[in-house]
Amino acid sequence: MKRKLLSLLLVGAMSATMFAGCGNGGTDTNAPADDASNTADGAAANSEAPVEDVSSDSEVPEDDASGEPQTLKVAAFEGGYGADMWSEVATAFEDSHPGVTVELTVDKQLEDVISPSMRAGDYPDVVHLATGRDAALTETLTKEKALLPLTDVLDMTVPGESVTVKDKIIPGFVDTLGTNPYGDGVTYYAPMFYSPCGLFYNAGLFTEKGWTVPTTWDEMWELGDKAKEEGIALFTYPTTGYFDAFTYALLSSAGGSDFYNSCMTYEDGIWESENATKVFELIGKLAGYTEGTTVANANNENFTKNQQLILDNKAIFCPNGTWLPGEMAEAPRADGFEWGFMAVPAVNAGESGASFTFFEQMWIPAEAANPDLAKEFVAYMYSDEAAAIFAKAGAVQPIEGMSDTLEGDNKLFYSIYDNGATAVMGGFASTTPVEGVSMADTLFDTVNSIVSGDKTVADWQAAVEAASDQLRDAME
Repeated sequence: MKRKLLSLLLVGAMSATMFAGCGNGGTDTNAPADDASNTADGAAANSEAPVEDVSSDSEVPEDDASGEPQTLKVAAFEGGYGADMWSEVATAFEDSHPGVTVELTVDKQLEDVISPSMRAGDYPDVVHLATGRDAALTETLTKEKALLPLTDVLDMTVPGESVTVKDKIIPGFVDTLGTNPYGDGVTYYAPMFYSPCGLFYNAGLFTEKGWTVPTTWDEMWELGDKAKEEGIALFTYPTTGYFDAFTYALLSSAGGSDFYNSCMTYEDGIWESENATKVFELIGKLAGYTEGTTVANANNENFTKNQQLILDNKAIFCPNGTWLPGEMAEAPRADGFEWGFMAVPAVNAGESGASFTFFEQMWIPAEAANPDLAKEFVAYMYSDEAAAIFAKAGAVQPIEGMSDTLEGDNKLFYSIYDNGATAVMGGFASTTPVEGVSMADTLFDTVNSIVSGDKTVADWQAAVEAASDQLRDAME
């Protein structure tokens, strides 16, 4: 199954109840590629592995300027990328910082390992742990205002280089509520390994037919009409859960970041606005171009049948994330099949396409014993040296030009922002539970009923506004 994606980018980063999407066939909310809830089929996250403390084997460190050796406690979640990359990064950091020993803890259930010590007042200096996990440790510390601001880290020079952290990070990654959880412009989460989402297609089919890949929705409709004459549908989707990233990209494209954030924070009337109406109507029109068997198979048991449609040239586009090729690696495919990947076309003419991305987070507890050294370690995460170590394990840092160092399909997928797509991040604001109200059910799951014709777009839009009204006062 696909990588479960719940994580990361909850507006305010406080949500364990955010949106149902892109996860395990679309039944769960989503996280980036390295979160415990996000490995393909959950295999890596759920494997039975003992608690692992990984300590680097450096020599006894030299004394620092104060005459005392420095020990940096780093705690990192072990997801699908494994633990070895963290050991290698820790060693590299020690090598570049004489006198420093990294005490490294890596575990699949990191919260269970570090929480007891934290309750006793013994905190790690640096923690790599995304939001959206069941234990909600990151969210809890955020609510308690127990994290150290990292805004000054963005202005630090990357260790061993001559460029600042903010100049290396892809634009947009630190201008989101997924890194600035209080919405005050102050960064508390450093963006880590990311996974862009977009539309997958068979590039070989375009070559065979002499078609041009569309960049606008008018071109999409023209292609859909042309393909229909040959018995090929324009669109399919695995489950309605995959409409989270797809819809987020459309919303941001329709009205920009301020409008998008207003949608995510349930602003009064926002879902009845002109920009929101554009999105509802666009998806409604797309329903008419959706392959006929999609709804019947849009469930946990059969969702791969919908993904198979693009491999069999029965549908052209399918929204998904970078895990799709691996998930379908053993599936049969049409002769000449070649993966293609593009941003969601812009809603407004003359603008760039958009791609929602999931990413993980790193943070520093306010009670960290070595905050300055911890910030130095966070800055080091964006060094070419550290990024290369991570990339060997398949974990890609949100660094400009990083796609140039990748190969094969990953180069295609991760170059989406280098090629001009707007990066979209952040999901719905967390709320206290409201009985009978789910934005995920109302906004995403209803798509099946729109495609089948059981509900109208107008009724759908009104229901989303009503759900937003009920959740507004429940925001945490």
